Amino acid sequence: MPAKTPITNTIRTLRFHKDEMTQQELADRIGVTRQTIIAIEQGRYSPSLEAAFKIARVFGVGLEEVFQYEA
Repeated sequence: MPAKTPITNTIRTLRFHKDEMTQQELADRIGVTRQTIIAIEQGRYSPSLEAAFKIARVFGVGLEEVFQYEA
């Protein structure tokens, strides 16, 4: 099992509050696969900077409301 990244996120919570958006809907909106969204949510994959900005933009929030870095 791959190690978790030091970056945590609130994507699942944000999806729930955005009319229960599915992982597939988010993936389609930012141009990645559903599997990528799953991996990001579970902390197994850190998104590219571009993908991170796109995710934040979908939810209308800043990057720090979506992603947190734990050193």
